[in-house]
Amino acid sequence: MKIPKALKKGDRVAIIATARKVNPEDLNPALRLLESWELVPVLGSSIGLSSHQFAGTDEQRAQDLQKQLNDPKVRAIWCAKGGYGTVRILDLVDFTAFQQDPKWLIGYSDITALHSHLNKLKVASLHAQICLGIETKTPNTQASLKQLLFAKNWCYTFKGHSQNKPGTAKGILVGGNLSVLFSLIGSRSDLDLQHKILFIEDLDEYLYHIDRMLQNLKRNGWFNKISGLIVGGMSDMNDNTIPFGQSALEIIQEAVAPYDFPVAYNFPAGHLEENQAIALGKKVQLDVSHNQSELKYI
Repeated sequence: MKIPKALKKGDRVAIIATARKVNPEDLNPALRLLESWELVPVLGSSIGLSSHQFAGTDEQRAQDLQKQLNDPKVRAIWCAKGGYGTVRILDLVDFTAFQQDPKWLIGYSDITALHSHLNKLKVASLHAQICLGIETKTPNTQASLKQLLFAKNWCYTFKGHSQNKPGTAKGILVGGNLSVLFSLIGSRSDLDLQHKILFIEDLDEYLYHIDRMLQNLKRNGWFNKISGLIVGGMSDMNDNTIPFGQSALEIIQEAVAPYDFPVAYNFPAGHLEENQAIALGKKVQLDVSHNQSELKYI
């Protein structure tokens, strides 16, 4: 895997919208945060554009991403907003120059489509809070993003869970939003999972949808390949009038029960107030017990 270079003071960080449209004024907290880190924010041409729910047409959003990927003066690209739409522009972008001079791509949720695509290109990226809402998150949310951008160590120690499957695993960290990962199966942006540590999170899904996705992952052989599983926020789940009968975590637990890799719940990332940044594409060690789990870069 290629790891983008660490940022240094004075570097430019482009802010773009790959999916939903965004009001430029709503980005002010993110701009101030970058400036406090002595970085130079640059607003992309997609910011402020509107095409129905998207930040401009697919072509406009792709052109902005292409420009920032190719600009050697831009050293990181921070996605302004998620929602839906990133997958629509993946095949409109040429990543050749980016692969020769990789830079950090930052975002989560719908941005998982880009993370997964970059994984196939063997370039690391940052699963981290988008620009919108960064001011409402915990100090660790911001601190972890800063530390990883500037190539500082960050270790994740988080509370255990009764459903944890204890053990130790090593591998390259991959993953992101479960629904987006599910939607990419069979495409050229599908994850390479052999001997990987898989991270998943999701928001506002019906419980039977969670089960359907997990059954699909299982039947596609995902759990025969990975070395460990990390479960972040499974937030604001929905149920039908006749209950499904299991929580999201219970659905996951049942799906992975036949396998012997360690499983850690309660990871502080996802659609949560605590959305710590993680470097997808870096090698990690996962240590899981019922009382406490730890993830560290190695």
